[in-house]
Amino acid sequence: MLDVGEFTQANVTFIIGQGHRLTFEDLLRSFDIPGAPATERLAKALDFPAEAFDAILVWDILEHFPPPVAQAIIPRLHRILRPGGILFACFHAEAKDNMVDAFSFRIADGKTLLLQPRGRRRLAQTLNNRSIEKLFAPFASVKFFLTRDSIREVIVRK
Repeated sequence: MLDVGEFTQANVTFIIGQGHRLTFEDLLRSFDIPGAPATERLAKALDFPAEAFDAILVWDILEHFPPPVAQAIIPRLHRILRPGGILFACFHAEAKDNMVDAFSFRIADGKTLLLQPRGRRRLAQTLNNRSIEKLFAPFASVKFFLTRDSIREVIVRK
């Protein structure tokens, strides 16, 4: 399993406890570092062998990237996910002035995802359901679930 979001001990404990191997790459943080242009950082991002992962946790990071960067990340995620593999992503359902409550996503158990508030953050893009479907066009299926926290959970299958 690959987690491209923020490192949290709760997620490590849960995933390892389920018997899975876990790899981390804090994708958003690697792009927040000043210096190298986004194209250079993208060239180094998600540098894993093809079909290396059964599952990828993307959380809400895609909406924090400008559209060209997010669109360039999707083929990389598709390449490293095994056929039949699952990708989990979240998108804010309501964004006023592109400002949203930022969360740290923590897996509590097999049925509960806790959202730990981390202030507010400006989105680089706001995606509706149709634009999310277009973003994940290379994948076989996209399913949406709306949570009580105005977060759309999206499960994508390769």
